Amino acid sequence: MYKEKRPSRSEFVPIRGINYHVLHWGEAQGSLPPLVLVHGWMDVAASYQFVVDALPDAFTLGRSIIAPDWRGYGKTGANGADNFWYPDYLADLDFLLDHYAPGRAVDLVGHSMGGNVAMMYAGVRPERIRRLVNLEGFGMPATRPSQAPGRFAKWMDELKSLHKGELALKPYKDVDGVARRLMRTNPRLSQDKADWLARHWASPDTQGQWNIQGDAAHKIVNAQLYRVDEVLEIYQRISAPTLAIEASDDSLGKWWQGKFTLAEYHERLKSVPQVSTAVVQDAGHMLHHDQPEQLARLLTDFLGE
Repeated sequence: MYKEKRPSRSEFVPIRGINYHVLHWGEAQGSLPPLVLVHGWMDVAASYQFVVDALPDAFTLGRSIIAPDWRGYGKTGANGADNFWYPDYLADLDFLLDHYAPGRAVDLVGHSMGGNVAMMYAGVRPERIRRLVNLEGFGMPATRPSQAPGRFAKWMDELKSLHKGELALKPYKDVDGVARRLMRTNPRLSQDKADWLARHWASPDTQGQWNIQGDAAHKIVNAQLYRVDEVLEIYQRISAPTLAIEASDDSLGKWWQGKFTLAEYHERLKSVPQVSTAVVQDAGHMLHHDQPEQLARLLTDFLGE
């Protein structure tokens, strides 16, 4: 099994009525800004372990690195929620930074959904971010107001499905089944990393079955439409130098089949005042699993400036 170079330590912090689980690596010394890593949809904070291990000692020395499990993921509770509202992630992050870096700007890295949260937060609270890295946080396809009635109806229908138990996540009979699922979803994931991730991505119940540490309510569609005009207004207010990193595989092409393209995403990035882009080669959407060394070099070069 994969062996951590830099083992993490856990802490639970009360945030907005929820017991938030946060992983820590390193110790803060001197003036180095904290590095905050936020994960994506149906993922967990431990997902960043491979990248943290690949960072050079010269970069991590004296630096505090933290990664929370978002509400309803990993070991963080959901406080009985039956659906999740995107603005809550912004508020949770705001409270977490007040706790871990009061009055300080941080370096913020977000993957996928976490990348979208990071971009929005950096435009809403620009003074809190020193440097910003977005890992495949593309946003969503543009919507039209005419879609609103159907979206609200779909949201309510899915809530009913959740309460009937129809959206429950599939359990696995053992941890090896979880590892196989991870490798099936991401063919580049090696066996040793899959075995390690499986024990953080899922946990056993009293019957010995392994369950994904992600609340089924995350599967429910957002009730509100994704409004690109509002997003671009927020992007324009990002003051931190920003690095947008993509994988060489075109995830958008796979997911949206032309309904939302990399070209559209790149056009949106033009609204960010100080933005550069980079590509991680031989990687898919889970680029922090596929090529942690490449990603660590990009982070070190950008955040170490």
